[in-house]
Amino acid sequence: MRAVIGRRFGGVDDLVCEETDAPTLAPGTIRIAVRAAGVSFANLLFIAGKHQNRPTIPFVPGTEIAGIVREIAPDVRTTLRVGDRACAGLPSGGFAQEAIVDAANVFQIPKSLSFEGATLFPTIYATAYAGLTWRANLQPGETLLIHGAAGASGLAAVEIGRALGATVIATAGGDRKVAAVNDYGADHTIDYKRGGFRERVLELTGGRGADVVFDPVGGDVFDESLRCIAPLGRILPIGFASGRIPEIPANILLVKNLTVIGLYWGFYMAWGKSKADAPLRERVGVLFGELFDLYEAGKLRAPVDRSLPLAKFAEALRSVEARTVIGKIVLLPEQ
Repeated sequence: MRAVIGRRFGGVDDLVCEETDAPTLAPGTIRIAVRAAGVSFANLLFIAGKHQNRPTIPFVPGTEIAGIVREIAPDVRTTLRVGDRACAGLPSGGFAQEAIVDAANVFQIPKSLSFEGATLFPTIYATAYAGLTWRANLQPGETLLIHGAAGASGLAAVEIGRALGATVIATAGGDRKVAAVNDYGADHTIDYKRGGFRERVLELTGGRGADVVFDPVGGDVFDESLRCIAPLGRILPIGFASGRIPEIPANILLVKNLTVIGLYWGFYMAWGKSKADAPLRERVGVLFGELFDLYEAGKLRAPVDRSLPLAKFAEALRSVEARTVIGKIVLLPEQ
């Protein structure tokens, strides 16, 4: 099979696309013929050896895939059958024509959902939905502030926030991205390239601030968010695309009764050293069912910026690195 392979940690230029042996089916796993693989900022950290899931060398990047079930290990109990269309989340191995995935992390997708669109569900939609419901307990009528709203994670949070009945304030950079965020349903959009967002958020909320902040950016954005969040507010640090992990001033948390809530989606998918227990993994299955229901109800649009052949992985990764992608960029291993 063809795969994107890294034989040392580094940058995009340290990866190659070449023929390699297909991975071996192990107990408890399912083989997927990959039809689409999502590309994300986390992939850049992964190939640099800076992600919390540090791979052994050589490695194949890619954590979000969709395709066709080709083989199921004999010990797996599942309703899936060979030939089913499915999406899956995995700690690595997605940038390839075949991938082996923990059976608990494979989910049958609706017939109406394309393979490309399905790549947003294993991590992007799942993180936004779990973060806003399980962790932040977002309620109808509350105000949700979303940063980096034109990216895949941000647009997912916009759609889910709207579906949950929140008033959505979104930040994005530049006219093109602001227009995209508006198209996906934000109630108010702030172009951060024209200045900060604190005053505008306070203006839109009558001086109260946002009840929940969804932040995949970190750095200065996190710092400013603490100054426009409502008393009893909740802030979700989803990632640190700015490159700086913020330090949290405890005095602000104290005087405003704030809650900072971590969410590492890999925990629920049993990646890395932390392993979710069986009840939590069952809860994940329910979550995916709810997400697919929202999709079929027309509340999630699965935004794909564009799709590229596997051999153009470098172009895809550099587009993510340059922050020019709106929604998700996808690799097609069969092209």
